[in-house]
Amino acid sequence: MKRVILAGMTALAMVTTLAGAQAADLSRRHAMPVKAPAYAPLYNWTGAYVGLNGGGAWGHSDWSGATGSSGTNISGGLVGGTLGYNWQAGQTVLGVEGDVDWSNIRGSTNGVPCTTNCETRNDWLATARGRIGYAFDRVMPYVTGGAAFGNVKASPSGFGGASDTRVGWTLGGGVEVGLTGPWSVKAEYLYADLGKTNCAAASCAVASDVDFNANVVRAGINYRF
Repeated sequence: MKRVILAGMTALAMVTTLAGAQAADLSRRHAMPVKAPAYAPLYNWTGAYVGLNGGGAWGHSDWSGATGSSGTNISGGLVGGTLGYNWQAGQTVLGVEGDVDWSNIRGSTNGVPCTTNCETRNDWLATARGRIGYAFDRVMPYVTGGAAFGNVKASPSGFGGASDTRVGWTLGGGVEVGLTGPWSVKAEYLYADLGKTNCAAASCAVASDVDFNANVVRAGINYRF
C-alpha cells in the first residue's frame, strides 16, 4: 500500500512540474512586445532669448549706368544684438529671430560710370528671420531665412552721393550649442542681398544704380529666459 501511495505522489509531482514548464514556455511565446520609450530630450530649447553677436562680411557691389558698369569687392566687420524665441516639439525646434548690427562693410571702384573714386558703404545691417532646427540634445543645427534691412551709401569722390535704407532678403544656416544653465553659443552664415540704390546724376555725376550683397559669418552668445 505504501508503495502505491509513494508511486502516485511521485507521478503527481512529475505531472505538476511538466505542466508548470509548459505554461511558462507558453507565456514567453505569447508575451506582448515591449514598446520603445518615447524620445525625451534632456535639454529644452523652448523660450525667449537675448544675445550678442559679432563677425565679418565680404561681398560685391556693382555700379552701373548709361556709360557702363564696374564692380568692387566689399568687406568689413559687424557687431550687434539679437532677440528671439524658440518652440520645441520633440527634436524639432521652430523659432523667430531678429538682430541689428553696426557694420563697417565697404569697398570702392574707379571704373565707369565712376570717373573718380566711388565707394559703397553699409553702416548698419538688420535681419528678421524664421529658424528651423533639429536638436541633438544640446546641439542644434538649423536653417534660417527672411528679410534683411540696411543702409547703402553710394559716394563718389567730389560729389554728395546718395544714401538709402534698403529692404532685401537673407538666407543661411548655423549650429547652436547649449551650455550650462540658460546660456548657449552659436556660429552661423548668412547671405544678405539689399538690392539696388539709385544715385542721380546730380549726386553721382552719372546716374547710377548701386547694388549690395554680402556673405556674413558671425558667432553669438544667447541667454534664454
